[in-house]
Amino acid sequence: MNNYGLLGFPLGHTMSPPIHKRLFELEGVNDFDYTLFEIPEEELDARKNELLSLKGFNITIPHKGNIMRYLDELDDSAKRYSSVNCVVERDGRHIGYNTDCDGFLRSVSAAGGSLSGDVLLCGCGGVGRMIAIECVRHGAKLTVSVMKGFEDTVEPVREYARANGIDTVINTVYPNTIERKHYDTLINATPVGMFPKVDACPVSADIIKDTGFVFDVIYNPEETLLMKTARENGITAVGGMAMLVYQAVVAHEIWSGASYRTEDIDRLISDMHALMRS
Repeated sequence: MNNYGLLGFPLGHTMSPPIHKRLFELEGVNDFDYTLFEIPEEELDARKNELLSLKGFNITIPHKGNIMRYLDELDDSAKRYSSVNCVVERDGRHIGYNTDCDGFLRSVSAAGGSLSGDVLLCGCGGVGRMIAIECVRHGAKLTVSVMKGFEDTVEPVREYARANGIDTVINTVYPNTIERKHYDTLINATPVGMFPKVDACPVSADIIKDTGFVFDVIYNPEETLLMKTARENGITAVGGMAMLVYQAVVAHEIWSGASYRTEDIDRLISDMHALMRS
């Protein structure tokens, strides 16, 4: 039996089990177990051996940083963000990765989007910081929209660019001072528009209409107001379910070297939306 799992607290109605179940089946693996480990921070040390006995496991809030002290090695992706969401056991050693960045990059690429050119990013905390750094790494001229009082969230991105010799422009604006111009890509990394407040949108319709491509990290609802407005104006828009599925795909590549057909992953994304609605 191949034992895997998800570590987090609380886990609630996580989509991880059905996503990974399908990926195992597509891979042709039937003798697997995917267990939820809902462990509070104060109990993690006492239960770490349960996790380290697994062949691989995923990690979500609040343990993406905590888990690193139990690992033997960190991949560059984990070092870059000081955050681990995937662990694999190889020859008794436990290696940590961050597959969120690859999940984001692959979902953008699969939809024909690009991070070069002018990128407007809404939000720069947590996943937003990761997205901002990936934008900088891929040559974007980045504008970050944050609420007043959150300007400092952009500083780690500037520090990363300086430390890595990346000559780029990173502008900080407030939602009501976003310059009206063409943005090649618009990314929402805030909870604005998430269920149940589905009538909210992080930017005005005028900003959306002059955008080349839209990515929204939110996956509930399936189509946010941001995405709906973009599509009504003939603009390709992708939601967070694609990122969620693709980061799981990368985890399976790490665990076993699995590979998948594009059409199977597209169907999985669609099926997970249907499951969420049910």
